[in-house]
Amino acid sequence: MQPRSLAAYSLGMTRFVNRSKTCGAVLIGCVLILSAALVGSSCSSSADSASQESSTAPPSTTASPKVPDQADCVPPAASSPVQVTAVAGSATDIDLVSFDGTVIRGHWFALPSATAQDPAPTILMGPGWSLSGDTAVDSVGILGVVGISTLREAGYNVLTWDPRGFGESTGVAQVNSKEFEARDVSELLNWVATQRVAELDGQRNPRVGMVGGSYGGGIQLVTAATDCRVDAIVPVIAWNSLQSSLYKADTVKSGWAGILSDSSASDSVDPHVRHAQDSAEATGRLDAEDQAWFIARGPAELVNQITAPTLIVQGTVDTLFTLGEGITNYNMLTKNGVPVSMIWYCDGHGVCLTNPGDQLRVTRAVIAWMDRYVANDTSVDTGPGFDVIDQDGVRYTAASYTKAVGTPLKASGSGTLELTAEGGSGPVVIPEGAGSVLSGLVESITPAFAQNAVNVQLVVKGGPDLVLGASELSLSYSGTNGTGDRPTRVFAQLVDASTSLVIGNQVTPIAVVLDGAKHQLRVPLEVIAFAAKPGATITLQIVASTVAYAAPQFGGQIVFDSIDLSLPVLAADQMKRDPA
Repeated sequence: MQPRSLAAYSLGMTRFVNRSKTCGAVLIGCVLILSAALVGSSCSSSADSASQESSTAPPSTTASPKVPDQADCVPPAASSPVQVTAVAGSATDIDLVSFDGTVIRGHWFALPSATAQDPAPTILMGPGWSLSGDTAVDSVGILGVVGISTLREAGYNVLTWDPRGFGESTGVAQVNSKEFEARDVSELLNWVATQRVAELDGQRNPRVGMVGGSYGGGIQLVTAATDCRVDAIVPVIAWNSLQSSLYKADTVKSGWAGILSDSSASDSVDPHVRHAQDSAEATGRLDAEDQAWFIARGPAELVNQITAPTLIVQGTVDTLFTLGEGITNYNMLTKNGVPVSMIWYCDGHGVCLTNPGDQLRVTRAVIAWMDRYVANDTSVDTGPGFDVIDQDGVRYTAASYTKAVGTPLKASGSGTLELTAEGGSGPVVIPEGAGSVLSGLVESITPAFAQNAVNVQLVVKGGPDLVLGASELSLSYSGTNGTGDRPTRVFAQLVDASTSLVIGNQVTPIAVVLDGAKHQLRVPLEVIAFAAKPGATITLQIVASTVAYAAPQFGGQIVFDSIDLSLPVLAADQMKRDPA
């Protein structure tokens, strides 16, 4: 069994191992993906175009980021005096009555050495989708995920909680809505401010940071945007837009949807969740009401309201909330002058089949971030502004994330693709002894080398080069389609010929028009980080189907008169390679 702290903090694997429901416990998952259609084209501010811009935005020209002054923070108005009761038989559990009468179950782990005369700052740690808050005091995180023990050893009180609709909390889950879950967290902050061992910045204003993964990462972004009392956040494998992450090119991410469809079946969730799920499975589309409901859940433009220093942790092999989601958040925060750093690691909602490198790298960075911005220790070095590893576990660092400006790697080709379900991308076969904690969950939905594909090979002649960012694909094509009303799509992926692995597990859906006429399009592929070595071969595959996304309309064929691929490469002076 996996440690409970890891489950609650990030992926929820304990419940996955113990009961079938868990598949979705890992994240915001089931709900959102099943509602992948949820955010249609009406979400202009955080649509696919935002994701594209995120990978090409120029460096910010704003002044050096400054830590916000808590003296300027006015806490949200309290709806009533804090109403909390201790849970019988537990030394740590409380029941807090939130703004609308919903009872939120909290779990309070005060730092043993903290006193009223020497109080400690506090860290709030949110769990993954459909999970209860972490209660494993002695467990420590793995693969860079911190737990209660690690945080308390670093000198912090820790508060975890069961989000509304999950665990022992009442109410109905609203997918990290600013009107519901964020207000619940604000009520929890009101309670923390009453604790004699909790350090304060002012009346009703505790000195507090937030950590947590996936659903527990999303709540940080929404809360920090709506409550200035949050001093620092570390959203791990979170997202910006539910459209660009779960409904790219208006295509349902059914790989995750199929696995997570029943994850919250026994929990109390808003009816839009189930309705959107059923609609997406049946037709690949959602009605306007479902779309509007999910669009309202953000965080999207709410990120522009965040002032708390933010450390973004994103996974290079994450197929649910991909690297582009973190880049979008990073660029928005940077533009607004917020202190921000970003780390990419080989983990997340996916399986790492390459060298993960230093697996304590993220943990050290999280604690350093809390020490600097929550404990307010100005002597702490928070490390580089951008920190990434390649497929060999080699680390690269830079002062900030910027667009790759080196000479791109290019290749061209053509070909004909039969639009059939057979021979598509995936599933991957994970070798025995390889993979990670999520291997059993994601094996069936992870892209792999396809047999039915148009292949374009790119042979690296110089280098080594670090490919970092969103590759650009230009197509000139014509085609005919079969009968039916499913969306017309093809999918593109990059394969490392030396391992036959899809780079970063990433596959990109591409909307095509199959009416017999000639068409042209240009699209960005999912963001990757990959060391292209001299003589290496990277194969672009354009495929008709993939285990990661909903099946498109089959029948007919598509003829690609020209295929042009451009991979973004960092210039020699853009990042420093770790000599170790």
